[in-house]
Amino acid sequence: MDKERVRSRIEEIGIIPAVRLSSAADALFAAEAISVSGIPIVEVTMTVPGAVKVIEELARNDSEFIVGAGSIFDIDVARQCLDAGAKFLTSPGLDVEIVEFALKQESVVLPGALTPTEITAAWRSGADFVKVFPCSQLGGPTYIKALKGPFAEVRLIASGGINQQTAAEFILAGAVALGIGAELIQPDAIERREAAWIRELSRRFLRIIRQARERLQS
Repeated sequence: MDKERVRSRIEEIGIIPAVRLSSAADALFAAEAISVSGIPIVEVTMTVPGAVKVIEELARNDSEFIVGAGSIFDIDVARQCLDAGAKFLTSPGLDVEIVEFALKQESVVLPGALTPTEITAAWRSGADFVKVFPCSQLGGPTYIKALKGPFAEVRLIASGGINQQTAAEFILAGAVALGIGAELIQPDAIERREAAWIRELSRRFLRIIRQARERLQS
């Protein structure tokens, strides 16, 4: 799957589930539950033990499942993730060197940014999306709406503290997609191995996003 297709699918689906769990087995379980729920995207953070191996296994099992690498802080790790099959790279904050590396490798890149200065730098560096993080803790949807005024052309992804009650408001405010972690990948569902729970939450978030986009179009 080429870069343009990955970028298009992220915008189309509108959710990037972030897998930040305490074992590789838990991460694989979560990703597999998500993959059959209608969300063909997952971000495996580098905080997961054996994260690169998890990415490799997920990428090998399904070529249409978009596996990304999160919490990237250096180029060596970024390279390992891409070699393992990651289709996008993301980081909590802005590191222009990682953005430039991703561009050279023809990989989608989603650097984190918070302030207008950081967002400007991220977009000018060539980022495909800018992940506004932590979003809920700094005004939530109203902050995204304020940013969309001067940054109308920037593809903003809202991330941090988003739940079922606020997801629609972020889309209505102008976010092209949402990064969602524990509100989608519930720790209790992982512990009990209840894949149906994760699938149901996935369907709810997809419905919320679809309905919010329909409101924007009407």
